[in-house]
Amino acid sequence: MNLFDVYSLFDVTPVKALGCKVWDDKGQEYLDLYGGHAVISIGHSHPEYIAAVTAQLGRIGFYSNSVKNPLQAELAEKIGRVTGYEDYSLFLDNSGAESNENAVKLASFHTGKDRVIAFHKSFHGRTSGAVALTDNPAIVSPFNANHKVAFCDLNDAGGVEAELSKGDVAAVIIEGIQGCGGINLPSDAFLRDLEALCKCYGAVLILDEIQSGYGRTGKFFAHQWAGIRPDIITMAKGIANGFPCGGILISPKFEPVKGMLGTTFGGNYLAMAAANATIDIIEKEGLVENARKVGAYLKENIPASPRIKEVRGRGLMLGIEFNEDVAPIRKALLYDKHIFTGVAGKTMVRLLAPLCLSMEEAGRFISALKEIL
Repeated sequence: MNLFDVYSLFDVTPVKALGCKVWDDKGQEYLDLYGGHAVISIGHSHPEYIAAVTAQLGRIGFYSNSVKNPLQAELAEKIGRVTGYEDYSLFLDNSGAESNENAVKLASFHTGKDRVIAFHKSFHGRTSGAVALTDNPAIVSPFNANHKVAFCDLNDAGGVEAELSKGDVAAVIIEGIQGCGGINLPSDAFLRDLEALCKCYGAVLILDEIQSGYGRTGKFFAHQWAGIRPDIITMAKGIANGFPCGGILISPKFEPVKGMLGTTFGGNYLAMAAANATIDIIEKEGLVENARKVGAYLKENIPASPRIKEVRGRGLMLGIEFNEDVAPIRKALLYDKHIFTGVAGKTMVRLLAPLCLSMEEAGRFISALKEIL
């Protein structure tokens, strides 16, 4: 049997990783500035993380959500305290797409409505509802396309209000910073407008913080730069440093009903051990502040070049937009300079480094990019 061939693969086989470094099966070291799509938050193979997951596996690895799991309550307390959302509730699942599915479902239950506003260049996942909210027709099947979704322009409050005024909108969903769409930032003023408009028209405001959350932008959630409090916040990626885990933070105005949401694997013992260790290390090592500092250094020191159009982002969620196809640049970074990076579209190199990235490691990337340019 062969694997279903849907991924474009680089000829690199990682076998070991530590901090922001990865080694392949030939012993070559790489600097990881992509973190496996923003998943690695505290760094690869952190010893305290490994110890926590290993110890938990030696006790109990899995049971269903039909029994009490104190590790879930422990994580909820920690997230509430660190984020300032102590009065919200936590529902745990397995991935970003599942988090967004649950968020929209909950919004529809709450409002009794069935249409959602999303934004051009959005990405919210690949499952049925999440991909319908994603502005990429190439990955939306005819079955997925039957959901009721209106796409508005980012930072166009008037366009959003025109859709909300029709009276059938359950939710507005927006990324804290658009990731796959090209590191596009909603302005702080626009996010504040969305909060006010959703309150005015009785719609639920959902902040997708799957890529932009968990400290990546220099605050715990990207929307906190704007000083707003969404109704639902979706999380995944960096929450458990590579162990599959996701969740949603839910405003106290939502009333839970037995059976309205559910999951087999969400909140399992191993995921909770991983997630609790991750947030402990983020706090202990000051990684949110590190993301802000090192990200600012990176952004300010990207070399000036006529080949570069713009550098966008916050913290360690950065995009370098070029005036050309970046495929050769990314390959040179990987194969010549041994640095992992990502892309967004054809003209952007995307950086999503672990939050523990050092100034020295950031400097290595800046020097390598200068040499390539």
